[in-house]
Amino acid sequence: MKNANRNILIAAILGITLGFLIKNFSDASFYQPFMGLIDLLGQLFIKALKMILVPLVFFSIVVGISNLGSAKNADRIWKLTLSYYFLTMAIAVILALFMMNLIKPGVGLNIQLWEMQHDIASQTMSFYDFFNQFILGLFSNPFESLATGNILPIIIFSIFIGVAFNGSNKKMIAGRQLFESFYEVILKIVQWIMVLAPIGIFALLLKLVESQSFELFNKLGIFIGTVIAIILIHGIIILPLINYVFTRINLKELWVKGRPAFITAFATSSSSATLPITMSVAQQDFKVRKTVSNFVLPLGATINMDGTALYEAAAALFIANLVGIDLALTQQIILFFIAMVASIGAPGIPSAGMVTMAMVLQVLGLPLEALAILLPMDRLLDTFRTTINVEGDLIGSLIVNKLA
Repeated sequence: MKNANRNILIAAILGITLGFLIKNFSDASFYQPFMGLIDLLGQLFIKALKMILVPLVFFSIVVGISNLGSAKNADRIWKLTLSYYFLTMAIAVILALFMMNLIKPGVGLNIQLWEMQHDIASQTMSFYDFFNQFILGLFSNPFESLATGNILPIIIFSIFIGVAFNGSNKKMIAGRQLFESFYEVILKIVQWIMVLAPIGIFALLLKLVESQSFELFNKLGIFIGTVIAIILIHGIIILPLINYVFTRINLKELWVKGRPAFITAFATSSSSATLPITMSVAQQDFKVRKTVSNFVLPLGATINMDGTALYEAAAALFIANLVGIDLALTQQIILFFIAMVASIGAPGIPSAGMVTMAMVLQVLGLPLEALAILLPMDRLLDTFRTTINVEGDLIGSLIVNKLA
């Protein structure tokens, strides 16, 4: 994981540096053939992401939904846990949308290099017409959607299959195991693509810097600061306040007792790797019942991603600002739901959240080339995102333990 992030960072620095040198100190006739090769490498990386996006979304959601029904826990614990996770993720995304619309990082800088994938119909339709078309479009032919890469109907179809697999007979179990095997294969391919990520990032950033003013990087700093501010508001104010309302545990006690889990999350950037520490803190320091912690925390490490959800919503709005698109209310409603679905579907491998970020961009018709500027800062922001994810899991176990 460290090597992958280090290589991407080195590639980003090299791409920016070489792009700057070519832009300011080279003869265009000399480097033009080289730029053709660079463009090819960048586009190959984007094509590889597009290739794996649909199968990853399909199999990850089927496997995730089907595994939710396999836990044998009390009905009240189940309902409380899912209600809490949905509520806090929804609050996180709404906070991100509000702050991004307030601060508007990236506005005024139109990057012509990134071509839009398609015109967004919601800008020319009434809300009710768009809503009707949107709902009907969710139930398109699944095979046509798989072939054309129409993500939203694929998500709906995947959810139906995942729910259908929640049976206990042998055929359902066999089907679930088959999809889990396919999912593992897809994750292996994602790992292969990630080997090429430094080359793709190098090529995309080199071309971007060569054709773009450095005002972009000023906007990028504003975006990073905005995201960290959103995460801190959610993690220091909103989540502790929700926790205090239900458990009367204040922020100081939460931090003192939960510190081992929070520090581990910040250092590893992995909710799954932090899970043993989180469970130990919940059971030993907060006296959460094992029947609660053994269900709430592993489930939370899989699907409760407040930090990831708010980041993907914020990043999508930032990219929209950079390409000069003012997302309408209907589009931001879509973004609200797709950011939560994408965060739930993010596989637990290094930098795989990039693929779900690609899903968010594609649903909104935004350029996947924008991943080139998102990936280099991903390691820094991932430390904050993961810490908030783990904090949300721990607070969820405290609230469910109190109410169940």
